[in-house]
Amino acid sequence: MMSAYKETSVLKAGIKLGVFDELAREEPQDAESLARRLGSDPRGMRILLNALAALELIETDGRQYRLPPGAAELLSRDSDGYAGDMIHVIASDYEWDALKNLDGAVRNGGTVLDEHAETPEYSYWEDFAAFAPHVARPTARVLADALEPWARDRESLDVLDLACGHGIYGYTVAQRFEQAAVWSLDWENVLDVAAKHAGSMGVRERTNFIAGDMFDVSFGGEYDLVLITNVLHHFSDERARELLSRAAAALRPGGKIGIVGFTTSDAPPALDPAPHLFSVLMLVWTSEGEVHSERNYRRMFTDCGLEEPSVHQVENLPFRVLLADRA
Repeated sequence: MMSAYKETSVLKAGIKLGVFDELAREEPQDAESLARRLGSDPRGMRILLNALAALELIETDGRQYRLPPGAAELLSRDSDGYAGDMIHVIASDYEWDALKNLDGAVRNGGTVLDEHAETPEYSYWEDFAAFAPHVARPTARVLADALEPWARDRESLDVLDLACGHGIYGYTVAQRFEQAAVWSLDWENVLDVAAKHAGSMGVRERTNFIAGDMFDVSFGGEYDLVLITNVLHHFSDERARELLSRAAAALRPGGKIGIVGFTTSDAPPALDPAPHLFSVLMLVWTSEGEVHSERNYRRMFTDCGLEEPSVHQVENLPFRVLLADRA
């Protein structure tokens, strides 16, 4: 555990320098050739390549280097399954700098940083919007599948996506249902990135944008579906209920609320570690945030005038999708 950051650093360097991209185009190659092609020092490249081989991210016969089977699919930018840019999210310097102050956050009961996840127009959210779609797409498909019986025969489907980030959740719904229109709400600097995703997904003409703070800005009307994705864990129970109440009030009769995020369960933390480790990030990065339990979400929904939610698990990811009707 003490040395895990070294492995992360080796992986980040390999991605940022383009080692995997170059090996995917031509292999095998020696350290000198790779260094020349990638504009690096030969000795530095050799040391990095051997470290990558030690982690079994590449293979070597002692002189030449190649990718192991399946590596190009995840680590080459030319692959449809490329996941390398998630280093800007999961292994970001923003998170690492925050976690360096974990002991201080524990003493304080919340972040001790001057800039953090709740800071207006925090620049991290631009990286999140740009690079997190890879991990959002499977969850967005689960959301769209769960909405299918309710949404497919509706004449119209107006969707409000609060703190939309990359916008993938709302835009996936719009892709699935041609009658859907999306209102993406976030900080203005984030909406510039979301607009590019809307364009690449072919739904830009059915997308509208609302810039501002989701606790204060006018939502601009009633909606059939309000999405709150990977957001409520940034806030205390009280603050989360406040936002959920605002969202419920923006629903038309017969409308739905959709929540995506981590939830804790009754299982011991060792059997379900991801949400508890994510709560640590919320501790160092927000004033009062933490991952809420599924039981607590059910109480929130009831208190905010919503029906009992249906819960949908995302395969191979620690996220859950909760959907509830307006009572």
